[in-house]
Amino acid sequence: MTDTPLTLDAELLMALATARTGGHTNFGDPSFRPALDCMLKSIREEANMSPMGQIIFAHRVLESLSNRLTLEDYCTRHPEILSEEIKSPVLIIGLPRTGTTMLHRVLARDPRFYNMAWWEARFPSPLSAEDVVNPQLRIAAGRAEVKAMIEAIPELLAIHPLDAELPDEEVLLLEHAFMSAIDAYGNVPGYADWLFQQDQTPAYLYLKRQLQFLQWQKRQRGITADRWLLKSPHHTHLMPTLFKVFPDAHVIQTHRDPLQTIPSMGSFAYTLWRLFSDQADPVQAGRHWAAKFAGGLRNSMQFRDTQPADRFMDVWYLDAVARSMDVVERIYPFIGMELNDSTREAMQAWLAQSDREGRPAHQYSMDRMGLTEEQLKLDFAQYRERFVLPHLQASNL
Repeated sequence: MTDTPLTLDAELLMALATARTGGHTNFGDPSFRPALDCMLKSIREEANMSPMGQIIFAHRVLESLSNRLTLEDYCTRHPEILSEEIKSPVLIIGLPRTGTTMLHRVLARDPRFYNMAWWEARFPSPLSAEDVVNPQLRIAAGRAEVKAMIEAIPELLAIHPLDAELPDEEVLLLEHAFMSAIDAYGNVPGYADWLFQQDQTPAYLYLKRQLQFLQWQKRQRGITADRWLLKSPHHTHLMPTLFKVFPDAHVIQTHRDPLQTIPSMGSFAYTLWRLFSDQADPVQAGRHWAAKFAGGLRNSMQFRDTQPADRFMDVWYLDAVARSMDVVERIYPFIGMELNDSTREAMQAWLAQSDREGRPAHQYSMDRMGLTEEQLKLDFAQYRERFVLPHLQASNL
């Protein structure tokens, strides 16, 4: 079985995951299976992945299936995992390219927050040859994967500061439910349309289950905190589901003009598509992600109007970048915490040394992504009227 060639076949990949994990067969909540089948069908038929891209993606699916098996085995042997409380998480959401990563990593300097490094999001379950106390194999796997991605497409670093050991997005955990931003890896309109019509509550319940497992692992390593600090633009599309599963969440939403962010996001997606396909189309990437976030923002605004205002805090991109600590000082009263001097100093030190770390500027153009200013203004009219234009008018006073 270990020498079986990897293909994008669900039964084969599940069998390989069972073999890899020593015979485990319990994948947990079976709701993952229709999502897996639809995703693989779309990848095979629509994504135009290269032979190597298909193998890389199949490995990624195999890892997710193996992680599911290992998680369920741990939960069977340690039922206390599912008693871990995920209390009042703080979530940073907003359009991509609005400073969410920077703000996330600044706030993560506070040891009272649980957060997950990139390697934890990619490999949330211990590998077969390690235990929860010493995750060095997973850290090494994360480092190797990040290194390979950067070597394959160096411009990735200009778009997103990939680092296996820095906090990153829980959208990677959602991949284990196969209801996630798979369209970041290829052009999969069939899967994207199917996913839009699904109740994604099972994916968010599985996200919570994974957070419980990660929190339990951290506590076995002597790491304790008060609450989770999470971050993902993906939640913008699913705010009702997010609050259904995490009803005591506090949301920090970052804002920036879509005329600046959407072409950049399209370029980011196109760059990732190129990891898997020799036929990636920047126009398809740009238009798909523009339409996706236009709909997501409309839905999130409608949901916000039904909720207490004190569950949300708005942050303007330029404030987050140019006046980071001022924004941080406003965040702490919003989340009901005090910012102490030692944490403030740790944040200031991180800001001083990060400063984009000499990374080159992200080069992209609206035209190449198949976008126009007129269409973006039309698609994002409600969002721009509510959040962007008032800020721009105030800035020009």
